[in-house]
Amino acid sequence: MSSGDLDALLRVTSATYRGEVPPDVAFGTYDGAVGRLVLAVSGKGVVACSFEAEDTVFELVVRHVGAFIGPDPGRLDPVRRELDAYFSGRLRAFATPVDLSIATSFARTVLQKTMAVPYGNTATLDEIGESIGRPRALRAVGNALNANPVCVIVPCHRIVPADGELGDYAGGQAAKRHLLNVEQRSRA
Repeated sequence: MSSGDLDALLRVTSATYRGEVPPDVAFGTYDGAVGRLVLAVSGKGVVACSFEAEDTVFELVVRHVGAFIGPDPGRLDPVRRELDAYFSGRLRAFATPVDLSIATSFARTVLQKTMAVPYGNTATLDEIGESIGRPRALRAVGNALNANPVCVIVPCHRIVPADGELGDYAGGQAAKRHLLNVEQRSRA
């Protein structure tokens, strides 16, 4: 889907929406300290908080969650406010529920363990692998983290390689370093 196709689809969805019937999935963006994040919120929770391009996230949401997607500030604004509070160091735990419908079954298991890593701490890929009973599946664990559809809120930035390096991150190493620094500063 090209960017023009996405724009046209969003215009049609917006015209159809007209505030009378809310979309199944609220869709929009958030510009924050680590760049632009694409947001999608279903009736179950945040489906996407992603560094991916809008059209890529849109296609994933259509394929896995629902086809009636459009703007709905009433559902997006609480997530944006929580992200603002997180980036300013005032929020340690997101209250907005997470909907991991886009993730595979294995990735959901990995991401749920990732959500248990406390604010301001890190865990290693090895520790996550061991906690899910797959100590030798480090590449699969890493792939699940790299495909995290709900970055920042599901804190895959807290997972690092055993060698002490930062490791890969969907938003890049600078974004990962920034997120870890925000948590370290507010913990201090």
